[in-house]
Amino acid sequence: MQLEDYAVLINDALNRQETIVFGCHCTIRYSGRAESRLSHGDRLFIIKRDKALLIHQPHGSMPINYMKAGSTHSVVFLDGELRFKAVNGAAKESIEATISRVHFFNSASLQDGEVIELVGSERDMSDMLYSNPEMIEEGFTAASREEQTKYGFIDVFGTDKNGVLTVVECKRYGADLSAVTQLRRYVEKVMVSKGITKVRGILAAPKITENAKKMLEDWGFTFISVKPPKYLEDENKRQARLDGF
Repeated sequence: MQLEDYAVLINDALNRQETIVFGCHCTIRYSGRAESRLSHGDRLFIIKRDKALLIHQPHGSMPINYMKAGSTHSVVFLDGELRFKAVNGAAKESIEATISRVHFFNSASLQDGEVIELVGSERDMSDMLYSNPEMIEEGFTAASREEQTKYGFIDVFGTDKNGVLTVVECKRYGADLSAVTQLRRYVEKVMVSKGITKVRGILAAPKITENAKKMLEDWGFTFISVKPPKYLEDENKRQARLDGF
């Protein structure tokens, strides 16, 4: 296929609002929030149906250039090269690429109306503990979740078996020193707002660092080992069991 043929293919796919993917050898000039130029090299172009543009180098996960949805794109063949231009008028940005070779090209009408379902988040943890307060400790009564304070939201707020107000902070992964200091801020804020001198603090996470555990104990707080819903579920399924041998 000749280079000029790709101008027709790309423009036709743009008119059909298809998702476009092509690899090419090009130079790139960006103008907008700053000015930048990228010399000759191989890049991957992705144009989504909402006209968002991503340009990747052959390594790394982040695009080297991008344009937000609602941009306009065009390609012309001029002086033996493809001249690609993307413009976002609202953001006052533009990208111009001079393409000397196209390695591959594909386009398709892609449809996806689903919303990602995040499982095993800290919100899932707090929901689980709020619905199952016995997982925190025997006699714990959950009063609210996502209780707002000046410093953020308390994951689970309630009382222990002795009626002492208790703040529960959830961490999806390992709890470190910052998690302990965050818990302390919440506890102190509750003491001030309620005008009391005793509020318990509980840190819930799959694990905790030794330094964080020492700080937690020094401040009179408690750690409980809790895994988020479906935490490492796939890894656990792949683990070989003794009865499988």
